[in-house]
Amino acid sequence: MSSRRAVVLGGTGGIGSQVARELLGASGRGGDDWTVEIVSRRGGPVADELVAAGALARPGDRRDTALLRDLLRPGADLVVDTMGLTRDDALQLAPFLDDVGSTVFVSSKAVYADEQGRHANSVERPVFGGAVTELQPTVAPGDGDPTSRDGYGAAKVAAEQVLLDHGAPVTVLRPSKVYGVGIGRPREWFVVRRVLDGRERILLADEGRGVDHTTAASGIGALVRTIADAPDRRILNVADETAPTALEIVRTVAGLLDHRFDEVLLGADAPAFVGVTPWSSPSPFVLDTTAARALGWEPPRFAEAVRPELDWLVETARRTPADGDVPWAADPFWDRMFDYGPEDAALALLSLGLN
Repeated sequence: MSSRRAVVLGGTGGIGSQVARELLGASGRGGDDWTVEIVSRRGGPVADELVAAGALARPGDRRDTALLRDLLRPGADLVVDTMGLTRDDALQLAPFLDDVGSTVFVSSKAVYADEQGRHANSVERPVFGGAVTELQPTVAPGDGDPTSRDGYGAAKVAAEQVLLDHGAPVTVLRPSKVYGVGIGRPREWFVVRRVLDGRERILLADEGRGVDHTTAASGIGALVRTIADAPDRRILNVADETAPTALEIVRTVAGLLDHRFDEVLLGADAPAFVGVTPWSSPSPFVLDTTAARALGWEPPRFAEAVRPELDWLVETARRTPADGDVPWAADPFWDRMFDYGPEDAALALLSLGLN
């Protein structure tokens, strides 16, 4: 059994921490013995847990060139960049790629565009003719605001191009709707909070038929370990074994929490925003993972991979003071998601047969 060195940029985030756990656990499954260095701006419970499991914590900013030089110039077998977002981020990392055996850059399915140029963050959702492969056209690279709806995907494309054009063995991963312990935007909270709030009914727009492929952070971790053994210059989609509908996700999460909703499936005449979920989509967005599977990687099933995240969400909610809120609540993404007033009004109309 050989010893190899991995550096995870953003090692305490939802994706980076799962990559670190996967590598640290590899030796226990008969794989190589990894020395894993996690880079993050601050410590905390996740860093403490990973250090207890054998990781080395390196406090610092991923955008600090001196830090990158100190970490990577001595050489590494694997570097995983979960924080890179822009062309400048990629240019900062590029000088050290020749010192790395395999580099993994975590991008996003938001880069894909349909024939009309629509992408995942467009006001009007994209329409694809089937599962999206890595050959699907992307939005144009750009250097605008990477936090804006149009700027995010363009910034990721620009970063991808810099790293792939370098010629070193860089694998770009394109996940979708990532979930897992520590994820900054845990979409499954949409269901978990309703269970904790004692909601007996749940309203689902478009009869819950929306499909927006999910990706387990644990699946990303397993794929990264596979890539470490087969470095190459490529792009890979990464997603769960199947793409569940919004209704299937709601039923799965509720079932794992021993809860059963009275499901109210709304049609096209439903009030605006009522019944909209984090997975609602007028047209399916499914990723083709054939290329990743060809490496021997096996995508996880949502119903199995989501369990640790649900435990984390429930535990965090129970630890939160009654007059406080969970850490992710400040995200504007959740605006109106838990405004039960319009839901109750819609239910009242339905009970009167007036909708």
